[in-house]
Amino acid sequence: MNTERLHRQIAFILEIDRLKSVLRRTYLVNDPRHENSAEHSWHLAMMALLLAEHANVEVNLLSVLKMLLVHDIVEIDAGDTYCYDAVGSEDKAAREEQAAQRIFGLLPDDQQAELHQLWTEFEARVTPEAKFAAALDRLMPILHNYHTEGRSWIDHRITSAQVRERNRHAEEGSETLWAYVEEIIADAVKQGYLTEAGPK
Repeated sequence: MNTERLHRQIAFILEIDRLKSVLRRTYLVNDPRHENSAEHSWHLAMMALLLAEHANVEVNLLSVLKMLLVHDIVEIDAGDTYCYDAVGSEDKAAREEQAAQRIFGLLPDDQQAELHQLWTEFEARVTPEAKFAAALDRLMPILHNYHTEGRSWIDHRITSAQVRERNRHAEEGSETLWAYVEEIIADAVKQGYLTEAGPK
């Protein structure tokens, strides 16, 4: 048995337990607390299993699942940068790349390379799998916001225009899911969960 390899794998497994403590801005649908990033990743993986048929083109589901399980691990070091935080987004890529180097570096070389590549592929959004994974990553917070009566949107005074602008690239992965998002946004405005324009 290669004990060094096993020890490195276990070290990584224990390290990513910290993702359960990284809180996101979205609230859980049936609980007043914020969602954590580990829960988010699990939920996206379940969405991929159920919604893969809605991808614009046929995708390798295993690759999508791997990307979704890996994509937010960097938040252990980099934190969850709120998607509407322009200032925080300025150095987000650099912070996350540094985190990827350290965290994936805990693994044996072959697994380090694989997980880092999956994370990079997700961030680049070039492959059909990455585009579909990104579409799911955009859909889930919208579902959370809509089904908590816009709680996080209202907290941060987010407008429908901001939601559309931030999430429009979801259409690259699934036109069907983007059409559904448009319906949600329209109804969120009607229900008062989102405003059409920002505060005066």
